[in-house]
Amino acid sequence: MAFQNQYQFTKMINNRYKDDVYYSHLLQNSTVRAFLSGSTSGVICTVLLQPLDVVKTRLQNLSGSVTTSTNGKPLFTTIISNIIKEESIKGFWKGTTPTLVKTVPGIGLYFGLLTHIKSYVFNNRVLNPTESVLVGIAARSIAGAALMPLTVVKTRVESGVYNYAGVTVAIGEIFKTEGLKGLTRGLVPTIFRDAPYAGIYLMLYTQSKSLIPKDIYTNNSTVANFSCAVISSTLACLVTQPPDVFKTQMQLYPHKFNGMWPVIIDVYVRHGAVGYFQGILPRLMRRTLVAAISWTLYEKIMKSSKRKY
Repeated sequence: MAFQNQYQFTKMINNRYKDDVYYSHLLQNSTVRAFLSGSTSGVICTVLLQPLDVVKTRLQNLSGSVTTSTNGKPLFTTIISNIIKEESIKGFWKGTTPTLVKTVPGIGLYFGLLTHIKSYVFNNRVLNPTESVLVGIAARSIAGAALMPLTVVKTRVESGVYNYAGVTVAIGEIFKTEGLKGLTRGLVPTIFRDAPYAGIYLMLYTQSKSLIPKDIYTNNSTVANFSCAVISSTLACLVTQPPDVFKTQMQLYPHKFNGMWPVIIDVYVRHGAVGYFQGILPRLMRRTLVAAISWTLYEKIMKSSKRKY
């Protein structure tokens, strides 16, 4: 009996050792580490910054003036007041579950693809501006397309127009009433928004970092990464704001818009050119903070392998 117990204990220790070795080797893979860093930052960013995403979606869903509400106050502050009044503070975290389900694997997949492409296609060398744009576009396009159904659910829940019982229920209802097309609604403007954003961002981020003297960067890497991310994200966000407006409209009103051109025309007729930048403030705030947090964390985790962008 004692021998049998000793054998089982030894077997358990050996299995535990094998598991530890397996996970240790797994974490040595740069793509896996990049995925984990992205997923971790996704949780942090979603919980902290969901209110900005909710306000942005509500702004882009308005049919009136894009600058002022009926009481003459800025729409940004009016929407915030209405959410607090009608839904309480928890209204700012509406759609958090589908956002988490989308963002956590989404950012992880993006960083994983980014690292994988840079490693296997470019052999981990420093990318030139053109290569940075192409790598960013490729990684974001693949990640965005793969998670498109969750993007549709997230947008609809945040808007307050739809009321689904859960993520899986929402996907089932959309598929039942709108088919597969409903789950990919807004894919084109999403790609037009995310792919250029990622390409422009990565190019600006790598170039701005290269301008920092090596001794200054070495001693202040966290501040440098954070600052470069904020600047790069701000510029990329401004360029790609119109497709974000088109994407939101297509996902909220699938029976009204069959494609991107009707949305472009409708927004211009109702709001003029300024309508293409509806919701820019909360998106700018959220995007820059997401980029700063996720890239700073990514650089920290990847620093051990010395694979920096």
